[in-house]
Parts: sequence; C-alpha cells; structure tokens
Amino acid sequence: MADYNLPSEHRYSSDDEWASLTTEGQYLIGISDYAQQQLGDIVFVELPTPGDVVTAGRPLGVIESVKAVSDIVSPLSGEIISINEDLADNPERINEDCYSSGWLICIEPSEPAEFNELMNADEYLTHIEERED
Repeated sequence: MADYNLPSEHRYSSDDEWASLTTEGQYLIGISDYAQQQLGDIVFVELPTPGDVVTAGRPLGVIESVKAVSDIVSPLSGEIISINEDLADNPERINEDCYSSGWLICIEPSEPAEFNELMNADEYLTHIEERED
C-alpha cells in the first residue's frame, strides 16, 4: 500500500476531499493526497465563483488529469468566499502540495456541524484501505 500524507487537523470525505478550519472560522477545501495520487498529473481545474453556494455531497467543480476527469464533491455546505486562482495557470500545485498551495476553495459554512461528521485521518485511512482491498 502506498503512503499517504493525511494531516490529522483535517477532516476527510468519502469522496476524497479534505476540509480544514481557518482562524477566521471559514474552511479551506481541497482534494486529499490519496485522490491526487490516484488522478496522476493534474492538468485542469474548474472551480465555482466566489459568492456561489455549495452543498455537502454535491459537485462544486471538475478536476482533470492525464488519466481521468472527476467531479470535485463539496464536503461542506456554504458560500464560496474565495478560490485558489493560482490553479488556473498552475493546476500541478495540487500534485505538489494538495494541502497548502493546492487548496481549492474557501467557504463560509452554513452548517458548521457538518465538519464534525467528516472522517478524521485514521478513519479516512481505513476507508482508503477498504477500497484498495
């Protein structure tokens, strides 16, 4: 089994996205290290517009790699505050560091309790291992 970087301060969805609370009470969202490894070289990302509202469990954008095109599924509900505009010209940032320079969106949550319903790093690793069996 491959090694995956799964920061313990993040929470993870079964769709392979992560969410992390910012100091302003908002959430950064991106795809997990597992997801970016499975996708391979990422060549394009389509993200929503600030002001858009996203719903947990629903697509918020599209990510395209040399292997596949996949929906990005929002792990949380809320309003898009900002997007990582650098990804338009540099989508490979997701492969390089999916938790820092490769974050996707920042949202103001409408249902903050949804964060606690996401998996912690250990639960998410078990989820990955069960899929790989």
